This record gives sequence, structure tokens and C-alpha cells, in this order.
Amino acid sequence: MRLGVDGRELRPGVRTGIGRYLLEVLRAASLEGWSCVVYGDAGARLDEALPGVGFTMLQAPWTPWWDQVSLSRALARDDITVFLSPYYKGPVRAPCPVVLTIHDLYFIGYPGRRRPVYDATITGLARLYAARATAIISDSEYSKRSIVVKLGVPPSKVTVIPVALGREFKPVPLTDAVKTRYGVTAPYILYVGNFNPHKNVPRLIRAFALLPGALRSRHALVLAGGYGDGRPALARLAAALGVEDRVIFPGRVADGDLPALYAGAAVYVTPSLEEGFGSTVLEAMACGAPVAVSNRAALPEVVADAGLLFDAEHEADIVATLARVLSDAALADDLRRRALARAGLYTLARTTGRVLALLRETTGDRS
Repeated sequence: MRLGVDGRELRPGVRTGIGRYLLEVLRAASLEGWSCVVYGDAGARLDEALPGVGFTMLQAPWTPWWDQVSLSRALARDDITVFLSPYYKGPVRAPCPVVLTIHDLYFIGYPGRRRPVYDATITGLARLYAARATAIISDSEYSKRSIVVKLGVPPSKVTVIPVALGREFKPVPLTDAVKTRYGVTAPYILYVGNFNPHKNVPRLIRAFALLPGALRSRHALVLAGGYGDGRPALARLAAALGVEDRVIFPGRVADGDLPALYAGAAVYVTPSLEEGFGSTVLEAMACGAPVAVSNRAALPEVVADAGLLFDAEHEADIVATLARVLSDAALADDLRRRALARAGLYTLARTTGRVLALLRETTGDRS
């Protein structure tokens, strides 16, 4: 068994859900004794040393050439048994079975952007890649339904496998050093992620500003991460609402500090309008944070009865939900217990173990 992996998402100093997914698959494959080759471009790097896992940088004048020419040649050269892509795309003419991981399809018909030609082109390409792939992995039943409908593939070709939890995500104390490092004051409401439009962060800020005065004055809103260009606009919104002194933008949080930041939160909130899974919600639950999330997309599927749901398009509902958790210590404690129990269901056997099993099956090895 020789596994090839598209590792372009593994970039120094950048934390993405796809990058975390790749790392957990590679950790599991290494533990199983597999031989793996991670293919990257000039900006990618595998920082963690894993037995049996090597890194190869491929040169290409442009991205489609990397996808369809450089990568295909490398797979043949390295005698790869099966190739795993963490994207909707893979080499059309590959010398081995190709397994795609389609986390979501929100990039097609993205809310608020009118791009008919782009959407038609990407949909056509995605249908081609899906048709040529041996198998497709989706993170949730929600994403599977979208893939089947939009890409026209049979349901039997799509296997739902939840994203794995990193072993570092568990309840740990929030130290003064971590609080100082990120300018965080407790208690706080926490969000971790990017500031893209579908994440719906402006509504979260407006909901925070609408909290009853006593609750708002006791809590800060911590918006961690924030890759992209959205931060200045969010800072201006907080200032316009008069809560700039209570909204904290700590930027990227080091992986080693994230569990403590999750664990110390009075409530972890995700107001997204579109999520194929919601990795940060699962991480927060594993660290014992009470969670409140949007009732959209895959989030209810991930959280089940371990958190509170709200209508992400109605600020009043977000306000009421946050106020319930922040003002009721017994409810918060119950949510912490339920979160830990729910996160405990996402075992390696249910997540990356099933990814490895599917990869074996595509090669005809069902051992």
C-alpha cells in the first residue's frame, strides 16, 4: 500500500480545516505502517515528522498543470497505489484509483456573489472530477445530499466519514500566559475561523451588541483566526455599535494554545450559514466548551443534542440563545457535559480509520 496525498493545504503558519483533516489522515496512515507521499507546491510543507510519510514538491507553471500533469506524472513515477485529494478535484488521467474528499460545495453559487459563467464552469469541472473518481468522501449527510444532487453522482459512490479530532483537543486549564498572549479577558464568548461572508460574523457582532447590558459588560467577544480581508470591516462595525472595547481580535492562535482557549470559553458560537461539517465546533466540544451554533447546513448533524441551535439569520434568536447560556450556570455545566460525551463519539475508528479502510477497498484490498 503506497498512498499519495495532495498536501498543498499544509502551509506553515496557516491553520485550515482541510489542513487538519490531512494531518489526521497522515497520522493514522503512519500508525498503520503505510508508506505515504505528500505532494505539495512551493508554499507547502509538512512540519510534523511522521514515520513512513515523505514530502515531495512538484513544480508547475500554473495550478491546472500541477493538478493534471505534474501530479499524474509523479503518481506514476512513485508507484502510488491510491491517491487521496482533500478537494473536489483530482487528476482526470491518473495511474491509480483517485478518492476525492468533498467537504462542501459552497464555492458553487456562493451567497451574495453573482457569477453565472464561473459557477457553470466550476460545476462542469466538479461533475467531471466526481465522475472520474473511484470514490468520494463527504464529511456529513448534508454534504452528501448536496454532492449527489449538484454533481449527479449515485449515492453509493459517496461515503460519509466525519472529520477526525486532533489528539490535542481535550479539557485543559486556561492559563494566565495564554490569556496574556492573546489579550483575552475571562469570561468570554469565542468564535474561531475565517471571516468569509458565509461565516456570518457581522450578525454575531450585532447580536453581542444587543445582549442585556449586564451580560455584555461582563463578557468579551473573542473572534480568533480571521484569515482573509474581513477583519477591518468587522472592527469598524464593532466601533459603530459602541462595543469595540469588548470585541477582541487575537489573530491566529497557535495549535498548542487552542484547547485552553476553547476550554475557557463561557460559550463557543458558530453562526455560519453554510458548513460541510464544522471542525471547530467539534474541537470546542472535545475541550468541554458549551456550544451554540446555527441551525443551518451540517451543524445540527454534528452537534445533535449536545448544544443549542439558533436561527443564524435572526439576530434576536442569537441574542436569546447566548443570553440563556451566559446567565444560567446550570445550563452551561450541562452543555459542557453533553459536549464532552458527544465529542467522545468521534473516535479514530469512526473517522480516519474508516478513511483508511475506504482507501484499501478502492484498490481491491478488503483485509
